[in-house]
Amino acid sequence: MKDKITILIPVYNEKEALPKVMDDLRDMMKKSGYEGDILVVDDGSTDGSAAIAESKGAKVIRHGRNLGNGAARTTGVKASENELVVMIDGDCTYPAEAIPDMIEMMKQNDMVIGARKKEKGTLKILRTPAKMFIKKLAEYLVNDKIPDLNSGLRVLKKSFALKYLKYLPTTHSWVSTITLVLLSKGYKVGYFPIEYYPRVGKSTFHPLKDSYNYMSLVVRTIMYFNPLRFFLPISIFIFLAGIIKSSVDFIYTHSIQESDIIIFSTAVIVFAIGLLADLIVMMHKE
Repeated sequence: MKDKITILIPVYNEKEALPKVMDDLRDMMKKSGYEGDILVVDDGSTDGSAAIAESKGAKVIRHGRNLGNGAARTTGVKASENELVVMIDGDCTYPAEAIPDMIEMMKQNDMVIGARKKEKGTLKILRTPAKMFIKKLAEYLVNDKIPDLNSGLRVLKKSFALKYLKYLPTTHSWVSTITLVLLSKGYKVGYFPIEYYPRVGKSTFHPLKDSYNYMSLVVRTIMYFNPLRFFLPISIFIFLAGIIKSSVDFIYTHSIQESDIIIFSTAVIVFAIGLLADLIVMMHKE
């Protein structure tokens, strides 16, 4: 017997796309035999999205005002009646037909992400370089390959998500943060390649603000779990800079300058801060 699922759709003003998303999900569930419910968290929409979702048979939770995409996901996870939670955006960008294969992959994983083959979002010229940089930074910090850091299509276990909600933001960065948290904690994350389609309706993505939030949350998250991955390279860089500068100073002045000592001291202090942060993390491990 197949596990029941909750399909969670965070929604903010998606009246143009939501009917098709709901129809595609119903069709997928009918064909695959999965039972469960579709839960729409309406994040303060002003265009009647909640009424559309209800007319299509979804359970609807309403936020009184726009709290953020991440806040909607958190609300939905808490309200889910099933352990398996499928997240999909309400803008027609993700293929509902990929969900059964992703659920099947959950037998070997703790979370499965729909990894997009190509970026087709709005403001692509700005989003692609920013996301690529942030993805590379995240891969370095968790020391693992991440085909898609912030895909909105994923399957996860409610019990795992509840354990780490305190680390998750209210913004679009919710999905990237939970990816980093689970990878940092040693959970197994799988990736299923999917197509990614142009969205229907207006995007709520803000290139500068959201890219900054993504990057800061990547660094902040890794500081919670593996701070040495952040502090150690900085310390080494400063130390090498000190070696180069002191070598040049010695060649020209035959002595070590006070500034050289300050640079070496800074490298030692940064390394010590990293060790202290790592010790704190180790002491608070579950």
